[in-house]
Amino acid sequence: MEAPAPTSHATGFPVEGRCSYFVEKKKRFCRMVAAAGKRFCGEHAGAAEEENARKRILCPLDPKHTVYEDQLAKHLKKCNSREKPKPDFFTQDVNAGLKEEMDIPEQLVPFSSLSEEQLENLIKKLRKASEGLNSTLEDHIMSHPALHDALNDPKNGDCAVKHLKQQASILGNIEKLKLLGPRRCFVEFGAGKGKLSHWVDIALKDAENVHFILVEKMTTRFKVDGKHRKESSVFERLQIDIQHLCLNRVPVLREGRLPVVGIGKHLCGVATDLALRCLVETYAASFEERNEEPLAKRVRNDRRDQESSTLSKEESEANAPETWAPVAGIVIALCCHHRCDWRHYVGKEYFRALGLGPEEFYYFQRMSSWATCGMRRTSLGASDITTKRKDDQNYDNEEHDDGGDRLPDGSTDSVPGALTAEEKKDIGHLCKLLIDQGRLQYLQQKGFRPALQYYTDPLVSLENVLLTAVPAHLSSQEAAQR
Repeated sequence: MEAPAPTSHATGFPVEGRCSYFVEKKKRFCRMVAAAGKRFCGEHAGAAEEENARKRILCPLDPKHTVYEDQLAKHLKKCNSREKPKPDFFTQDVNAGLKEEMDIPEQLVPFSSLSEEQLENLIKKLRKASEGLNSTLEDHIMSHPALHDALNDPKNGDCAVKHLKQQASILGNIEKLKLLGPRRCFVEFGAGKGKLSHWVDIALKDAENVHFILVEKMTTRFKVDGKHRKESSVFERLQIDIQHLCLNRVPVLREGRLPVVGIGKHLCGVATDLALRCLVETYAASFEERNEEPLAKRVRNDRRDQESSTLSKEESEANAPETWAPVAGIVIALCCHHRCDWRHYVGKEYFRALGLGPEEFYYFQRMSSWATCGMRRTSLGASDITTKRKDDQNYDNEEHDDGGDRLPDGSTDSVPGALTAEEKKDIGHLCKLLIDQGRLQYLQQKGFRPALQYYTDPLVSLENVLLTAVPAHLSSQEAAQR
């Protein structure tokens, strides 16, 4: 048990080998390691006259740290907070949606300020808009042999098993859609440590010409993609916001023209819409504009042209070039609808057709968090807490559903009137369903056959809905062949 922090310079002593600078704000000594023979760390050396007479100043790029004044010019060239040159695949707001639709109407009042009558009207609009929608999805809870050993490892705690079950089911659904194969590029959005791509790679074994692009805007520790050294697969990590990602400018896709499979595990609300637009509009549409064939298709066509002189007419017809699509499929586990944004949302046309607009969307997205209210464990035993902490060191904290009604700003929406937890949960699910329905219509209009299904048990994750989509013309051909 850690000793209480000292409350003044006169009490307590710094830990041996640590900085002797007393941080008044935190009422304790600095815990940074001091160099051998030094009393203070580099950050606080300037604060002690007996240690160093050189003056330290706040970094102009990031005032959270300091730098020696006489080394400022050198520091600014290597400071991690400096503006770095944009990569070729960066295009400002390319997946953001129309700028004129970004503003929330000014007349909106905070959710907690709604009257009972206003809330009742919103719920009536929600129920009317949801009429005819199937609120009970099909169960597609699956697994995959690639995760068999990991799932049965007795060293795994509950948290680890929870993540592995979800990854196994997502992998099983990818395989069921016939997307698990060679000569393609898997793009994992919101990749985190890259665990989902890791298991896809293991499932593919030594499949030829497989690339993985891991998209994550945050710096991530303990990444697993660096551990892959197979010649048959290549991992590339892009640190970029999906909002600015232009996939057709990524070298491996620009040069190889490989079919793309978009995947993601618990991709937060707005990130899902950005990813869909990135795949369907920015990437797929670029092929239509240039009227270009992918390399994989051109190679097959060239080979068939060479062989055509020796084939009979019947044989030539039997070996006609297969239909190809730049986006072979999409498999994304949805999450955090309360983090959606009207400007980025891809289903605006669907909402407008129902007589709904940004005002209703704003309140529906906030009410969507009710889908998980009243379902939390209010307390954890000491053993559970220890297990969870231990698991979290090795597994992504990918779940975003553990805040109940908590919103991105950390607040909660108080509800006018008297709604039971069960009523709130049903309304929250309807909000999620309506938002997802707009995504389905968007994908249908873009030539895909989309679907929603439960991919894991709610006891494993309350965010248990999987969005899948494959090109409609390919799926219809497969159905005709059966």
